[in-house]
Order: sequence, then structure tokens, then C-alpha cells
Amino acid sequence: MPLFHKDKSSDSLSLNLVNGPPPPYVDGARPRSPKWHPRNWTLCTKVVVVVLALIIVIAIIVGAVVGSRDNRYPAYSKLNYEIQDTYEGSDFFNNFDYFTGYDPSSGFVHYVDQPGSQQLNLTFASATSAVLRVDTSDQDASTGRKSVRIESKNQYNNGLFIFDILHTPFGCGTWPALWLTDQANWPTNGEIDVVEAVNAATTGNQMTLHTTNGCTMNGKRKETGKALTTSCLNSTDNNAGCGVQGADDTYGQTLNSNGGGIYAMEWRSDGIRMWFFSRSSIPSDISNDTSPDPSSWGTPLADFPNIDCSIGQHFRNESIIANIDLCGSWAGEQTVFAQGGCPGTCEQLVTSQPAAFDDAYWEWKSFKVYQASS
Repeated sequence: MPLFHKDKSSDSLSLNLVNGPPPPYVDGARPRSPKWHPRNWTLCTKVVVVVLALIIVIAIIVGAVVGSRDNRYPAYSKLNYEIQDTYEGSDFFNNFDYFTGYDPSSGFVHYVDQPGSQQLNLTFASATSAVLRVDTSDQDASTGRKSVRIESKNQYNNGLFIFDILHTPFGCGTWPALWLTDQANWPTNGEIDVVEAVNAATTGNQMTLHTTNGCTMNGKRKETGKALTTSCLNSTDNNAGCGVQGADDTYGQTLNSNGGGIYAMEWRSDGIRMWFFSRSSIPSDISNDTSPDPSSWGTPLADFPNIDCSIGQHFRNESIIANIDLCGSWAGEQTVFAQGGCPGTCEQLVTSQPAAFDDAYWEWKSFKVYQASS
């Protein structure tokens, strides 16, 4: 094959390379490469490029790890639950001890024992419901008004808890709660607040965990409620805990007007989840008293997964507690009290206005506790 051909468009002979070796360097010199070519980099430039490459690689690795971490979430696989304890009927309160000590929350309250509560009609039960209420007979409660706090004799380390609530307490000065803890070992053994509100309680239910160090809720969560804070440590934010706020109709006068509802709390190694069901939307596996299946209930109102919190280490040996505190470090804090539309000071109201507590009572149909079968 020829190495050259004649350019037909010209009378001159044009030598065009078809194939063969490259042309020789002019005067024996190699062509100069561009400045960006690595051959022309200084040592300093090369070091900078290597460092930048390492930074990019590290950033990619860290991003992948963080992304994977942010997407962690427990399986919450289906568990088969069987009934363990039932609290209902005329002997409802026989399953509880009555707390009579100093109020740990600094309330303006006197917790009354079982005989005193029965005498003052502060606790009573029938075949259909159980009631716990604040005393409205004392016209001058100058050292605090009488109320009740009960703690279940049984303690729990996990389970599915179904609380059928007919009426929630509300009104200025009140701080009611339905919760679980081991009071003798608080906060080491944790606290689970299932239902809690203060004063007029017009902003719905607040569900909260309180723990020692090492439990946060910064990871992925699946819940319909509004996350308030993410650190569950009792010593942060004045023991606010890691709370979730429900809608307005999840507590108080609105809930009561709708006939109450069900609060369900699942406590397992994967995490702690809470659902609220209005009276008209209770799942059939709860209303029919069959084996409840939380995996079929949809997104919970509050979700506290185990991503950055060992549930087994932070929550154990807990009793079911129900009470109505008065004033105290939350409801009685003057800013909170005034925001609830309450007049004067909390202690003034508790002392001299017994009628203000006409709606300050719990009424429950039942509490049921289920355990997962092995």
C-alpha cells in the first residue's frame, strides 16, 4: 500500500500520510505538553492533588456510611400476642397500690390511700368502668387538694398494653398522666408516658420517654404525631424527655365528647410505639378481644425506635401508673399556667376553687396487657 497520494485538487504533489510511523521531531525536540499535564506539575501541585483525591474518597465513604445509618430502622415484624393481665370490673383497683408519699413532681397535692379514697369517693369501680378523680369537697385546700395516684402491683419488661379510656381529666391546675415506670429506680429503669397533658389540655396528648444517658431519637421514625425533642435524657431540657405531640382530639374535652378511645402501646426490643384510635375507629382485633396485631394498624401516633436507644437497657421492671397531679413543675409553672387561659396562680386556684375540678377525673373501661408468645 502506498504511503502517499497525489492531491487531485491541485497540480502540486501533496504528501499525505496514510499509514506508517509518526513523523520525526523537528530538530530532534519532543513537542511540549500542556501545563495541565501531570508531567509538568510541581511536587507541591502533586501533593495537593493527592490530598484532594483522598478527601473526596473519604467524603464518599463517610456519606455512604451516614446515609446507611440514617436509613436504619427496625423490622417491627409481626408478633403473636396472648392476654396476660386484665384490669377491669368492680375489682379494678384491687390490682393497684395507692401511692401516699411526697409528690416527686412537686405538686400541690395530697395523694390519698385506698381507704381514704373510697371514703371520699375518689376511686370507685363497677362492672362497666373505673373512676379516679380529684376531691371537690374541700373548700379550703390551703396545703394542697386531695387526689389519687395508683401503681400496678405487677411489673413489666415488655408487652402490648391496651388502655380503653372513656374520659380524660382536664381543667386549670391539673396534670394527669397514664404512664409506666419503676419509681424506686427512676430514671435508671426509664419512664414511658402514654397519656399526659396539663391544664385545659386543648393541644392534645403528649407521649414521652425519659431515660438515663444514651437514648436519643435522631434516626428514622414513622409516626403521625409531631416530634418535640429528640434527647430522652432526664437531665436535659428540665426533664422534658423525647416527646411526641398528638392532634387536638387525642385528649381532653374533644376526646371525651367523642366517647373516648383506645391508646395502645407496644413495648419490645425493636422500639416503643403508640397508637390512638377514636371510639369509632377501633380495630376489630381489639374490639373483638382477639389476638391484637399491631402490624395491621398502620402508622403509629408516636414511634420510638431502637436505632440510638437500647430499649432493653433503658426500660425494665415498670408498673402501670395513673394519677392526677395538681400544679407541680409543669402545670403549675406560671407561664404554662397562664398560657392555658388560667387565672391567678395555680396554688390559689387549687386552694379555693373546688368546682374547677369537676372535670378532673379519669374513667376507664379496662386495661389489658398482652405478651408475645414464644
